[in-house]
Amino acid sequence: MLRRRNLLTTLLIALPWALLLTLWHQYPTTHYLSLLRKETDENVTSKALLNGTSALREEVFPSCARQQQSIGATPKIIQNYVYSRPPPWSDTLPTIFVITPTYTRPVQKAELTRLANTFLHVQNLHWVVVEDSPRRTNLVSNLLEKAGLNFTHLNVETPKSLKLGLSWIPSHTPRGTLQRNLGLHWLRDSFSNTAPPEGVVYFADDDNTYSLELFEEMRYTRRVSVWPVAFVGGLRYESPKVSPAGKVVGWKTVFDPNRPFAIDMAGFAISIKLILEKPHASFKLEGVKGGYQETSLLKDLVTMDGLEPKAANCTKVLVWHTRTERPTLVNEGKRGFTDPRVEV
Repeated sequence: MLRRRNLLTTLLIALPWALLLTLWHQYPTTHYLSLLRKETDENVTSKALLNGTSALREEVFPSCARQQQSIGATPKIIQNYVYSRPPPWSDTLPTIFVITPTYTRPVQKAELTRLANTFLHVQNLHWVVVEDSPRRTNLVSNLLEKAGLNFTHLNVETPKSLKLGLSWIPSHTPRGTLQRNLGLHWLRDSFSNTAPPEGVVYFADDDNTYSLELFEEMRYTRRVSVWPVAFVGGLRYESPKVSPAGKVVGWKTVFDPNRPFAIDMAGFAISIKLILEKPHASFKLEGVKGGYQETSLLKDLVTMDGLEPKAANCTKVLVWHTRTERPTLVNEGKRGFTDPRVEV
């Protein structure tokens, strides 16, 4: 009886262990296979998703895809950055000739760079940059060459006796007058023997901010088009007054509202054909009070009845008379700072 009891005890102890050992040998393999099968299925799904993403990336962002494929290859070091041209030139789209006077100052390159980046988005634009300088500077020349724009680079120096703040006579010449006139002369000379293109002339100072919409508004100007300009005359904006019939009847301005054309330089564009038809129209150098430079040109081109209000009948602001803050350079020249050979 005792031997039978001992045998039963031995079986009860050994049997569970035998079962556990059997399951241990079988289960890990089965579990591993099931995990491997699951992982394989997930990998197939992941690869399919990744392949789909790659295809989408190549379709939508081809440059990104090429960059990913080039990982591991020898990186290409770009020595010179030359921007691609603006949108392709169209033979049916009117040309916008932008005349920009500029002068040497610490922020000149920054201002012109910002302006160039705006113009790169405008189709059929020719940029006429006129320096107030005895010669064309390397800084402006290099910037224009690299900008990828259609451009003409000119220069004429304003005599010191005519510069704003240096003349004792009240009718001194505001900055940019000679430069804008040289731009007009270049236009007339360029098309003196050829048929003029359809298009407009616009005077864009390098310190203003321009909406791309503005250029499409002015592109189809018949004679002279006008619109509001922000941050001028001590106001949030100045604007032509437009009647319900869509005609310009006056000016929303505080400074001398009785001027024949109480408008900012950035607030109008002129048909190139009108410029060529009126060869003597230009900005006057003598006898012109402050704020009358625009009038000195426009009075020889158009009357108020001939003005074409743009920008939703002059209810939208598309150009801002901004100015870059003058940098504080009080530490220049101290302790070897900074290298004057570095172009800023």
